[in-house]
Amino acid sequence: MPRIMIAGTNSGVGKTTVTLGIMSALVQKGIKVQGFKAGPDYIDPSHHTFVTGNASRNLDTWVMGNDACCELFERSASNANISVIEGVMGLYDGSIDSTGNGSSVHLAKILNTPVILVVNASGVAQSAGAIVMGFKEFDKEVKLAGIILNNIGSQSHYDCIKKTIEETCSVTVLGYLKKDKDITIPERHLGLIPSEEEKVNSTLYEKLGQMVLETVDIDRLLDIAGSAGRYPDYDKSIFINRDPLNVTLAIARDNAFCFYYQDDIDLFETMGAKIKQFSPLNDKSLPNGIDGIFIGGGFPELYAAKLMENKSMRNAILEAHKQGTVIYGECGGMMYLLEKLIDCEGRSFKMSGVLRGASRMEKRRQGLGYVIADAIGDNVICKRGDTFRAHEFHWSKLQDVPDDTDFAYTTKKSIGNKTGVDGICKSHILASYTHVHFCSNPKLARNILSAMAKASKQKLVAERM
Repeated sequence: MPRIMIAGTNSGVGKTTVTLGIMSALVQKGIKVQGFKAGPDYIDPSHHTFVTGNASRNLDTWVMGNDACCELFERSASNANISVIEGVMGLYDGSIDSTGNGSSVHLAKILNTPVILVVNASGVAQSAGAIVMGFKEFDKEVKLAGIILNNIGSQSHYDCIKKTIEETCSVTVLGYLKKDKDITIPERHLGLIPSEEEKVNSTLYEKLGQMVLETVDIDRLLDIAGSAGRYPDYDKSIFINRDPLNVTLAIARDNAFCFYYQDDIDLFETMGAKIKQFSPLNDKSLPNGIDGIFIGGGFPELYAAKLMENKSMRNAILEAHKQGTVIYGECGGMMYLLEKLIDCEGRSFKMSGVLRGASRMEKRRQGLGYVIADAIGDNVICKRGDTFRAHEFHWSKLQDVPDDTDFAYTTKKSIGNKTGVDGICKSHILASYTHVHFCSNPKLARNILSAMAKASKQKLVAERM
């Protein structure tokens, strides 16, 4: 399975731009590309998917563990000519527990994958050699196979840096991208704007690919990908044969709710769930014959007025709750399940009202990073005493939540310090800021589908009485 990782010296160096350019260039050459993203990010994979035409996948060594990353990679990579993995932050940056778990380098070593390092050339010349030397020597087990320079000012600028790196570091410089103010992917508070919103002109991706074809040695890059070597052995535990659960799961999907891991949806289907998608923004009713609802994260704060205006859907969600339908909401999904959403200007918008309380947007982040969740009570995804790893990233906080609210779990950072409680529980409802990758713990996926099957059976019995 030919494969490469595009890593960076730090965040903001241009990893995503270079990754998308390489993907586009390969697609333009008629090569089938499978994209991956190191870490928990939802947005970069949406751009990978747009460019390659194949659903990009997340691989997170801290959340999932080594074997799960190996299984998920092989499952998708085996169907492509080449896999391109975009790293996270800087090459060596991972969990704050200092283990290196969750880092790009950890994933590259687990998957036995060559690394292409992106170096920001703006404002440096020979000093770029020192940067590369440091990254090369920091961990000699890393297969640092090539360098791509970003923000090159001129041909002479490139020639100078290339000569320095290759002569002092013995690492091949594969090419560069020029400074170009027109090559910009729109951003906002959670990072890049997802490709689903179509605010990125598709010609931008094509232009990026053409730039890469002109200034990057793609043939050499393909040779590097083909030199990855033997794929590691691992224990398969995610996509295995299980007794199927015959349930129908409605997943909210539109511009307001778009944060889902494709492997999770695949896992639900493998376990027997039939997936039906719906839009809280645009649809007036829920799909027919559903046993459960999953409302993922996204940007409900940007579409609060339209979500409020769609009273028919809000009432449908509330009615589904009253009928005992299992509902699971993550972050933005939780915000929609509460009574109100309050934006940064203090404006209040009615939400579905399934849960009491409100969410309030703040002007600074309220949560970011890996968390460990310890269940303090039974709920639709886990039992009291269960523990799992997850991630949070949000700019809102809860407000006016009743004192008698039942919470699902306590949370703590990867270094062990507690951060509080999360996961509002009510009957068949669970809503939290915590983002779960169900493939990291398939038991959680099984639990929620089983809860749906049980609740539907109880409703059927009640209807017959």
